[in-house]
Amino acid sequence: MSAEHKYVGMTGNEAVAHAIKQINPDVIAAYPITPQTDVVQYYSQFVADGEVGTEMVTVESEHSAMSATIGASAAGARAMTATSSQGLALMWEMLHIAAGDRLPIVMPVVNRALSSPINIHCDHSDTMGSLTTGWIQLYSENAQEAYDNTIQAVKIAEDPRVLLPVMVCYDGFITSHAVDNLELLDTEVVRQFVGQYKPQRPLLNLDDPITVGPLVLPDYYTEIRAQESEAMVRSREVILEVAREFEKISGRRYGFFEEYKMDDAERAIVVLSSTAGTTKAVVDQLRAKGEKVGLLKPRVVRPFPAKELVEALSGLKAVAVMDRAETFSTQGGQIFTELRAAFYAEPKRPLMRGYIFGLGGRDTTTREIKRVFDDLSSDIERGRVGQLVSYLDVRA
Repeated sequence: MSAEHKYVGMTGNEAVAHAIKQINPDVIAAYPITPQTDVVQYYSQFVADGEVGTEMVTVESEHSAMSATIGASAAGARAMTATSSQGLALMWEMLHIAAGDRLPIVMPVVNRALSSPINIHCDHSDTMGSLTTGWIQLYSENAQEAYDNTIQAVKIAEDPRVLLPVMVCYDGFITSHAVDNLELLDTEVVRQFVGQYKPQRPLLNLDDPITVGPLVLPDYYTEIRAQESEAMVRSREVILEVAREFEKISGRRYGFFEEYKMDDAERAIVVLSSTAGTTKAVVDQLRAKGEKVGLLKPRVVRPFPAKELVEALSGLKAVAVMDRAETFSTQGGQIFTELRAAFYAEPKRPLMRGYIFGLGGRDTTTREIKRVFDDLSSDIERGRVGQLVSYLDVRA
């Protein structure tokens, strides 16, 4: 391991702010919202101390934060912002514009429940609600992954084959405010990795004037959306390429998802972000008793790696998918419904059930995770799923 690497204790928000400091973007537009506030607060100190060359723009709302970031990015700047929950919701129309204008913005999103009722704690209703906006989404289990994903996100977004904005998602308070051990890269290594931003067609290039965000009627709207969709498809190879390059400078391997003790597993849980850590502890406990259980932790949700997920899970007897957000489709959470659909044409399918869990920051302990594995055992014994979708932790 390189002597340039540095081991530190940081909260998730500190780690992400430090990653942005090492990236040194041209512009950050900022508006505070719990539990994201620390990110821009730490960064404002870096700006005030002259440690970065970033132009920091304080605005009157999250809608304005994304609007200013879009303007800066369209002008040719490397631009970033950050938000949570209601802030992401207030940005809603601008999320579509950022993606539709093919602007490589990177935005950490600290996952928090949406109102009403008001709740400042973690679930994934904010980012799950934004899956149709055209943003790539990366999810992080801990501070290390949030730091690493932020650095990789810049290179993914700015790749000429992609040119789409990226959300880096991690759990509010659980990851954002808890102190974790992590390894930082040397700043020069990070800056060489992300490189100098070279905008494709900046708005301020007076020798090659363009229009950004014009009125497009039925004549070309479909083609524009098709091109955006093709960019999302191309991002799959770019995400993996960037991950391989990142492994060379960090020693840490990333892909579309992480498999934990899946080689001979018969039962597995699929779950995002910090709950994967709790699940790993239960997998270890059950493995010590001789039970063949495992975990699959998705990292990339947009684009959805359907083919790879099917390949990883098709040999199992039973799978539980845990979603920390409700879709109100009555068919389960977003990851469950998309994964179940991915298996539709497959001849070999595991029994699959879905759980809604952890809404509004409700704790998910090893007890609940063990219960999920027990439910899968019962499904295997009876040869069918007992209940397709249920709330894991609702009080009777």
